[in-house]
Amino acid sequence: MPSDNNFLSRFKDREHAADLLTSKLKNELKNEIPKDITVFGVPRGGVILAYTIYQNKVANYFDIVIPRKLGAPNNKELGIGAIMDKDTVYLNEYVVKALRVPEDYIETEKITQVREIDRRTLLYRPNQEEYNIENKTIILVDDGAATGSTLVVSARWIRKKKPKKIIIAVPVAPNETVELLKNEVDEVVTILIPPTSNFTSVAQFYDNFEEISDEKVVKIMNTVHQ
Repeated sequence: MPSDNNFLSRFKDREHAADLLTSKLKNELKNEIPKDITVFGVPRGGVILAYTIYQNKVANYFDIVIPRKLGAPNNKELGIGAIMDKDTVYLNEYVVKALRVPEDYIETEKITQVREIDRRTLLYRPNQEEYNIENKTIILVDDGAATGSTLVVSARWIRKKKPKKIIIAVPVAPNETVELLKNEVDEVVTILIPPTSNFTSVAQFYDNFEEISDEKVVKIMNTVHQ
């Protein structure tokens, strides 16, 4: 399993993964200053890592983005793409064609997921503060990437807001996903890059991968944006 940490194959928890990412990010960003950097977490698990990276003084600004996976017919766990808003959608055309997903199903699924994005936005960002993106270096963080769909759509949405550059930081992602993400952003920072054939889920690379509640995300957001 390729890794910059010769003997590391799993993380203790999300905070451990975030500390390792922090070390790599500080090295990558040694010529930049924190006031020019914003770190974004993808709910829910990515918020824990992004907040830890923020606490480690990598960035002066912390926030979240709220993408949603577009689930396949009869199997919502299987992603056919992802969405940020009605104008920012990513579809995995290979999966869509392989499953022969009807266009009307895709449109209905988009509407469903935008409603959930709206619900979470009201819950997590009730004050609707302006995003601190323009001319900033953006670090987009999740606790891992399987297909990478939600990170792709998040990066495309962020790109529209004219950042200086975008870095995706994830502790673990299979090699094919890393290559996909590299096509979308300026840089991808990872700790573990297992072969796609050995990757079944993000959770397999954590000793503790507890579910993160809405309440936990809200508490973090209130701590930073009070």
